[in-house]
Amino acid sequence: MYDSQKHQRRSIRLPGYDYSWTGAYFVTICTHERECLLGQVEDGTMVLSGYGRIVEQCWRALPHHSPGVELDVFVVMPNHVHGIITITGRGEALAKQYQTKSPKRLANASPLQPPQSSRPHGTKPYSLGAMVQNFKSVSARRINQVRLTPGAPVWQRNYYEHIVRNEDDLNSIRQYVLGNPTLWEKDENNPNRL
Repeated sequence: MYDSQKHQRRSIRLPGYDYSWTGAYFVTICTHERECLLGQVEDGTMVLSGYGRIVEQCWRALPHHSPGVELDVFVVMPNHVHGIITITGRGEALAKQYQTKSPKRLANASPLQPPQSSRPHGTKPYSLGAMVQNFKSVSARRINQVRLTPGAPVWQRNYYEHIVRNEDDLNSIRQYVLGNPTLWEKDENNPNRL
């Protein structure tokens, strides 16, 4: 039974911070119930399943339908994705510019809605949250088409993010992301960890 006192979702985002601001963000997105459906690690190397390849394609496509976005290093793991997303300019301003220059959209990409002044709740358009939401939606829809499970959950409801503070922080995160497959046996997300 739902109890609003017990089941209230609290944001893990930094209060007052605008996640459409220019900057680099380290993101971790986990599969539903941490199911290892994206592949497996063999001898410290990630081997993607068909679902993992879909996830990789959707991640690589983010800059094509999210204006002012660049991807840094990322890795698809058996049950999660780590990546660094860089927003290179104010998302809303870039989106307007992008829409006038190139109306072409990726097939299956959910359109990022323009800001609405009457919109009191929900994800801010062109923000990190909107990008993650779009990525999760598109990749889940494609995976569910393949496995014939329309509407089945693929991802956990939330995601982890870290605002990259400086060059040292960025380099440390890059090393962590790139080295993640070699540490899989001890990874907290590994259901069979040692």
